[in-house]
Amino acid sequence: MTETSLPVPPARLTLDLDALVANRRTIAARVGGSVEVAGVVKADAYGIGLEPVARALLADGCRTFFVAHVGEGVELRAVLDAAHRPDTRIFVLNGLTPGNECAYPVHRLSPVLGSLPEIADWSAFRAETRAMVGAALHVDTGMNRHGLTLAEARAFAADARAVEAAGLVLVMSHLACADEPRHPLNALQLARFREIRALFPALPASLANSSGVFLGPDHHFDLVRPGIAVYGGAVVSGEPTPMRVVARLEARIVQIREVAAGETVGYGARETLRRPSRLALLSVGYADGFHRTGSSADGAPGTRGVLHGRVVPVVGRISMDLMAVDVTDVPQARRGDAIELIGEAVTIQAVAAWMGTIDYEVLTSLGRRYERIYRGG
Repeated sequence: MTETSLPVPPARLTLDLDALVANRRTIAARVGGSVEVAGVVKADAYGIGLEPVARALLADGCRTFFVAHVGEGVELRAVLDAAHRPDTRIFVLNGLTPGNECAYPVHRLSPVLGSLPEIADWSAFRAETRAMVGAALHVDTGMNRHGLTLAEARAFAADARAVEAAGLVLVMSHLACADEPRHPLNALQLARFREIRALFPALPASLANSSGVFLGPDHHFDLVRPGIAVYGGAVVSGEPTPMRVVARLEARIVQIREVAAGETVGYGARETLRRPSRLALLSVGYADGFHRTGSSADGAPGTRGVLHGRVVPVVGRISMDLMAVDVTDVPQARRGDAIELIGEAVTIQAVAAWMGTIDYEVLTSLGRRYERIYRGG
């Protein structure tokens, strides 16, 4: 090691952009060539990294992107412009932010309008500035989150001048229970969205998220917006995902200690060892996205890793920067060995279940202290 050498972080996050592109192509094959597959890159591309993901999707033919915030849109536009692709569209899902109106035409962003006040403000702004950027219209069909009510949408559609003033280029809604294919709300939302599309027959329509793609062609319309599926997440709740693994997290053992039976481990002394144990310490904790809900306690197992093909469980509470795993049954375990915490052997869906959450939260929580390695793309 020299004076200019960079320190090696104790955990490595490998991000497979070829797998990500393969997942997008799986979705594209499922919906057919007449349906556009957009790129959803909000929340730093679900924690994977906005710039490398956007470039990989762009190279695969993606021309429409969705972000949540205006700031994400500005960052994404810079990436797309650097790639010399001015023909791309960026929709800002969380709507028209008051005070940020000028950012939309300057950075060629399209707001997703979800309320009558937003529509009024956007229409007035377009009339005053002659801004040529279009907008999407979001209509709520049963989620009760963002979007016009059905009654508001009907009244708005009846006013041709108001519709023209808003400069709409897309009408959309969002499914609430698509990951549960038999949930009755899916059919109700589809019926409502068909009515909405009939109110705006000249506009392309979008309903399906990741799980919605797998509900069948009735849900595809003109454009689908897969998010978690592209990043290797689940598409049907409680079932294995057909998507390829994108994120793999490995942590190196920084210390192995022998601990006698009857001793407790971690904050709160919540875990008592039932046998003499070898504990491996990993420099990963809740500051790195491994939530305390993945801790173990007497009678309540936590998350697990895999070392040399053997499952090694977390022992005790996960702290900010450290966690302990039991490697007693892996006698060849040594300091410096890498334990897989997320990957092929330990799926992100399993980790999420052990933490009592969903794979979205695990993926978007992965911290910045990892050594990040991008492969492919």
